Amino acid sequence: MKKFGVPLLIIIFLTIGLIPILISSCSPEATGGETVVEISAKWANSGHAFYESESFTNWDESEVPEIPINCAKCHSSHGYIDFLGEDGSDAGTVDAAAPLGTVVTCNVCHNPSAHAKDSAMYPSGVELTDLGQNATCIECHQGRTAGVNIENAVENIGDDEISADLRFINVHYKIGGATRFGSQVSVGYEYPDKEYYGFYEHVEDYEDCMDCHDPHSLQIIIKDCGACHSNVTDSLAQLKDIRTNGTPDYDGDGDTSESVYDELMGVRDLFYEAIKTYSQEVIEAPTLYANNFPYWFNDTNGNGAAEDDEISFGNQFASWSPRLLKAAYNYHLVGQDPGGYTHNSRYLIQLMIDGIEDLGGDVNQLARPEN
Repeated sequence: MKKFGVPLLIIIFLTIGLIPILISSCSPEATGGETVVEISAKWANSGHAFYESESFTNWDESEVPEIPINCAKCHSSHGYIDFLGEDGSDAGTVDAAAPLGTVVTCNVCHNPSAHAKDSAMYPSGVELTDLGQNATCIECHQGRTAGVNIENAVENIGDDEISADLRFINVHYKIGGATRFGSQVSVGYEYPDKEYYGFYEHVEDYEDCMDCHDPHSLQIIIKDCGACHSNVTDSLAQLKDIRTNGTPDYDGDGDTSESVYDELMGVRDLFYEAIKTYSQEVIEAPTLYANNFPYWFNDTNGNGAAEDDEISFGNQFASWSPRLLKAAYNYHLVGQDPGGYTHNSRYLIQLMIDGIEDLGGDVNQLARPEN
């Protein structure tokens, strides 16, 4: 359902609500010189304000109509305020389920605790410090799992042994706050004896989340990209056409004019083929992927194509071996960062090429990124 178009009453309401926040805790520099009305309009049309989004309504029909403790931090204003300890509870944890019906409101990011926050703990157990305002963004854009979850799940199970104890592990969604830091936070499953790319350094003045993303509309600030990337003028799609100087032919197709995005997707296509080949020929349990929960399904007719009658919850794939689970986790992970080609393409390509190799695929023509 379309969410655009902000009624005047909403603007007035937001303006009145924002004034004390901005006056008490934001300098003119912090608001970028924008008026409260302009900020309100941006926010009201953003994903953070989309009340009808599944991100905020997924629990509406639940038997217990509330947002569970393990989801509340990022899917309700109450949960994040609880996490910060701004409600008087202990900071760093969510202590109670949250009521339905809230989104990411102004006071989630504009309060003393959020302004002082400077670190974030990742699912891998790594805590990053000196993050500044990035810390708040990262808390909800870091995923919910890491490579260590895969390691723990497959421990003491043979690489190619199908185990009823294994289940697909979902990293979660919009994980750019994790992929950006690569091996520093190890969101992906990193194969032993391999080295992986860490934090992706872009260019000076464009290293933080809000250097590239408007904090209220959440949109990428396209106009700034053209200074270095002449093909980018006014369209988000143009970012996918960027190819940096010296970009290798990662996917080995012989085309050295492809963009970074196309190289990344080329490797991902090869990774998917390797996963399907392994599942069919090695463990004899062919699988398919679709961008629908629970993501991996049985290829019931063995033709390698995801068809409508196969993409159903009742046909979810359950014949996991450790080798397949590692690859499936990383394959899904790459798709859960829509901006992965800008956030840290090298790390993601490394994960996938190593996955192809581990599955028995030929990587001789591929160019694994150097650290």
